[in-house]
Amino acid sequence: MEWVAALLFIAVILLLLAGFPVAFTLGGTALLFAAAGVLGGSFHEALLSGLPNRIFGIMTNETLVAVPLFVFMGVTLERARIAEDLLETLSALFGKLRGGLGISVTLVGMLLAASTGIVGATVVTMGLLSLPTMLKHGYSPEVSAGTICAAGTLGQIIPPSIILVMLGDVMTTAYQQAQLDMGIFSPKTVSVGDLFAGALIPGLLLVFLYMLYLLALAFFRPATMPAHRQEDGETVSLSRVLRALFPPLLLIFAVLGSILGGYATPTEAAGVGGMGALLLAISRRELNLSRLREIMRSTLRISSMVFMILIGASIFSLVFRGYGGDDGVRAILESLPGGIVGAVIVVMLVMFLLGFVLDFIEITFVVVPIVGPVLLAMGLDPVWLGIMIAINLQTSFLTPPFGFALFYLRGVAPPSITTAQIYRGAIPFVAIQLFALLLLAIFPQLVTWLPGKIYGS
Repeated sequence: MEWVAALLFIAVILLLLAGFPVAFTLGGTALLFAAAGVLGGSFHEALLSGLPNRIFGIMTNETLVAVPLFVFMGVTLERARIAEDLLETLSALFGKLRGGLGISVTLVGMLLAASTGIVGATVVTMGLLSLPTMLKHGYSPEVSAGTICAAGTLGQIIPPSIILVMLGDVMTTAYQQAQLDMGIFSPKTVSVGDLFAGALIPGLLLVFLYMLYLLALAFFRPATMPAHRQEDGETVSLSRVLRALFPPLLLIFAVLGSILGGYATPTEAAGVGGMGALLLAISRRELNLSRLREIMRSTLRISSMVFMILIGASIFSLVFRGYGGDDGVRAILESLPGGIVGAVIVVMLVMFLLGFVLDFIEITFVVVPIVGPVLLAMGLDPVWLGIMIAINLQTSFLTPPFGFALFYLRGVAPPSITTAQIYRGAIPFVAIQLFALLLLAIFPQLVTWLPGKIYGS
């Protein structure tokens, strides 16, 4: 009955493209297919008895508690207006360096990524703050738009990332399932901390490659990136730099350092991050009762969306497996030419294309549980595979014409910036992303070395 599983997958994609709510599309379509199968005698209704346990498992999953806490941390920091201070300070710090403003935007994007981990919020915030400033200082619209979109998507890969938390939970299940399929009944585990450690070097590598490109562009095409014109009375003292950089850096080190150092689980560190963000907002006098209500409502909306999608995806996964969809996927991947390399290339290409129409959350909870166990059973490292998936989807979200990051920027860009200019600006950064993926494929140690050193795995 693998063809029914394929039909279920296609039906879900079509309904999502039609604009139906994600969580109810996943769960509702799967239940309709299951009901039709029970009536037709092709689906065992006993499989549906596992649904309560699956939902209860989501409710009691301690790792996933980190999601609302990190969301709260990100939303609070967004309201605390740290990006504005960082951008002004770093722009003045780089002074007369040609391309200095572009580098400042990249560094601020990196710090916001490590502070908030919310791609959409980062792109919108950077678009509202940085785009007018870059255009005012003579930067070309293409360079400005491309830099902001690329810097905004760093929240996908630089820890502590909400996306890596969700991906870590899914990869843990997939890795255990792969080992059980191979007859290993004392399976090893992979944690969110492993993914955070594995993502650190690739994330910093991307930041380095972005800045290298901007410096090269400033050298070979100086008209597109004029030097920052320092205004009268604009000074950059050490105290000003520390005031802007120290609070967010302290928060990042407290959260990420406690996880990588083994002092706290991701959930505990997320709690520290949430409290730290709250204290930071209070210290900047950016918090009042109405703004706190706003933060809490936004956190509730985002967290509810994530968990509803997770429940819907869990129902979809159960029905998909009940129709033998996982066996069909395994047979297809194992029969591809090129063995494991061919399988990885095909899966990455499919995920890249799905990233045009589906959000990362949907791909993480729907696609990864299907292909993850098959690829891991072929001998791939789970941390390497998780980071490759994350960067692959980050690239997809940046690629014209359907990249989500481009849509976010289009929504806040002035009418003078055309969609074509945003697309042209993003293309060089897409090439950088693909180059980074190639480097990680050739040198997987860039991902696996740090987790091995920290956790001995």
